Formats: sequence, C-alpha cells, structure tokens
Amino acid sequence: MRLTIAIVLTVVTISPQPGRAQAVKPGDLLTPDQASAVADLVSPGNLVLVRQGMRMKIVPTERLEWPPPYKSATEKYSPQVRLDDKGNLQNYVAGLPFPLLDPNDPQVASKVVWNFSYRPAGTDDVDVRNVETVSRHDHDEIPGQPTMHITTAHVSTYNNVGRTEVQPIPTDPNADLTGIRYRFGAFPVLEPATIRGIGYMRFRYRDPMTEDNIWWYFPSARRVRRSRADAQSDATNTNNIDPDSYSGFAAKVEDFNYRLLGVRPMLAVAHAANLPAQPCEFDNYRTICPENWEMRRLYIVEATEKPLSWHQSIGTSGLSIPRRILYIDSEGWFIAASDQYSKDGALWKTLAIFTAYRDNSAIGGGKVAVYPFKRIFQTAMVDEDIVTGFSTISFTPGRETKDPSGWYIDLGLIPPDYLDPHQMEIVGH
Repeated sequence: MRLTIAIVLTVVTISPQPGRAQAVKPGDLLTPDQASAVADLVSPGNLVLVRQGMRMKIVPTERLEWPPPYKSATEKYSPQVRLDDKGNLQNYVAGLPFPLLDPNDPQVASKVVWNFSYRPAGTDDVDVRNVETVSRHDHDEIPGQPTMHITTAHVSTYNNVGRTEVQPIPTDPNADLTGIRYRFGAFPVLEPATIRGIGYMRFRYRDPMTEDNIWWYFPSARRVRRSRADAQSDATNTNNIDPDSYSGFAAKVEDFNYRLLGVRPMLAVAHAANLPAQPCEFDNYRTICPENWEMRRLYIVEATEKPLSWHQSIGTSGLSIPRRILYIDSEGWFIAASDQYSKDGALWKTLAIFTAYRDNSAIGGGKVAVYPFKRIFQTAMVDEDIVTGFSTISFTPGRETKDPSGWYIDLGLIPPDYLDPHQMEIVGH
C-alpha cells in the first residue's frame, strides 16, 4: 500500500505543463537539426551532446519494477528512516529509504539523493568485468582513433549495509566492527601496457564525519598509495572521468547541500537496446547513439559542496567541482544525467548515463535469463568536457570483452576480502 501511495503522490506533484511533453513522440529519431525539440527535455549539458551529433531514438515509456527482496525491505524498514537536522540518514537498514516524498518537504532534495545512494541496483555485491574507458577529442587527427583506450578487469562493490539478497542480510557484521558502509574497487588495468596493473579502491563509511579511505596502486612504485578524499572530483591522468562521478555521483552524500530545482518529465535512457553500448559515428564516437530514450519523471537536484569550514572539520580542503545538477529517475532511482559547474559558475562538464533493465546482461543479445527477475544496470556513461570537446565513454561492459556476461549482480561472487588494498597490490603485480 505504501509504495502505491508513493507512486500516486509523484504523479500528482509532477504533472507536465500543457504541451511540454508533446515536442517528441515515440518513433522519432532526433538529429542535431531537431535539437531544439528537446531543449526542455534534457539537461543543458546533454543538449550540447545532441547538437554535436548524438542521435536519440524516442520510444514509449516503460515501467521499472524493483527486485522483490528490495521491495519487501522497503516496506519493512522505510517507516523508521529519518533525516536529522543536518540531513544525515538515521535508522536505515535496507530498501529505499524514502518511498514517500513530498516536494514541499524542506528536506526532500536530501531524501532524493539518499534514495539514489541506496537505489535498487546491486544492493549486495556487484562485479562488472572488462570495463573499457575510451577517450577522444572532437577533432582527432585520425577519425575514430581514440586518444586513450583503457581496459580494467574488474569494477566491483561489496555492500555491508542495505543487503537484500545474499547472506548476511540485511547488514554484514563487518559494518559494526569497521564502520565501513561499502567497499569499491577498480583493478587491475589490463591495457595499455604502459599502465598495466594500476588499481583504485575506495571505502565509504557510515559515520558522516569519517571521510572515505582511498588508495591507488601503481606497479612502477610497487606499493599502494593513499589519496585524499577531496581529490576525487579531479579527473584522472588518463581520461576526464573523476572518481566522484562514477555512476553519476559517487561523492560522499554528507559533503554537499541539496536543493530541489524541479520534478518534471524529461528524456532518459532506462531500457537501453544495445549491450554492449554502441559508440556514435556522427560525433567522432564521443557519445552513444542511437539509443532508446523515453520520457521519465526526473527529480532535478542541485548539489553544492558544503562551506570550507565543513571540509576543514573533516580534514579536507574543498572540491574542484563545487556544484553539480543531478537528474534522478523517480522510479529506478538512477542518475540519468548530471551537469557539472566550475568554481566560476560556468557549465564545465556533462554526464549522460545509459541504463538497461533486463533479466540478463549477456553480451551479444543473450536470451537466457541469468537473474530471477529483471535488474537495473548501466551500459555506458559519457563524460564530456564541453569547453574543450574532450570526451570519455565508460563501456560497462566493454565492447571487446570475451566474458559472456558483463554484469554479475547480487550473486555473492565478490567477497569483502577481495576488496582490500593488499589484494589490489597482489593482483596488480
């Protein structure tokens, strides 16, 4: 009953303005010449991608169902969840923290972001194999030839909190022993040979005042090095995706203030047709196209870094991306797009995230169900510097992978001791 009420409330509060959603219709294939038709239906940064060549195939809107264990956890635990006066999550166990949202609630924006943070995609453990990250400029000397092509063997997460499918449920006892909410790792790099073995690892903590522990492994140094949490909004040396942008927004929730800018129908990719994702031939392969875009109800949330006094209290010194606009799907709770603004207030970078909803993640259109129910997972993310035209696509999974399935979700395949800095060092040797 509670979930039904939440859906009704959402429909009532975000009904589109007359004529707003009539600019496009299923069956349309939008090219740069029709970019004006989607000016109000995509983020300003994503509109730049359309104008430069990213084509959009408009399809009918389809529902996204949550995994039954996640839905049950939401019904059981959400009534007890609260935010304190600082926006910190209280009494969370598992499922969606806030299935009932009131747009007039002064804390609604923070609640939306917490819903994204505990979204119904990979609640227990996730392993994405052979992820390819490909970077290109707008006018490369050789059309189609990437500036950089990186393959990473595993991008993995193990959650201690909010578990719904694989024992221990709903909380790993390690959460109370260490305070770790989840462990994330991306390692080892397989190619190119010049950076083979590099790895990245990040531990997120439940305590709002405890910043992330972050490590890089560099084979040339033969040791693991720590990295500052406030350096994670800086792009890496090999591409322009900053670690705080993984999955659309991977920074610590408590480090930002949030404001709801609107809730309205917009275009997003929620039922991607292509796996692996297909690079766009019309913009020098800097984005994904054509792909299925549908009208979705999105929460538009402004995330602004907290004042310097806050960062100093937790031992950091501020972020290079101080403001992000997040476009969050109101049903699947994934980020569909994000625009990032520099310290001078100018639009700097844009993310476009391509999401699938399937009962398998088999490469090449496999038809055999792997999961007991359909799951939500990312097929690609575009991160483009719209000032320089430098663009990076993260293919999840990669287009050259030989693994039959790119995503392994809530299958118990990632033990927590695999996501350990010493293990990253061993694997990277």
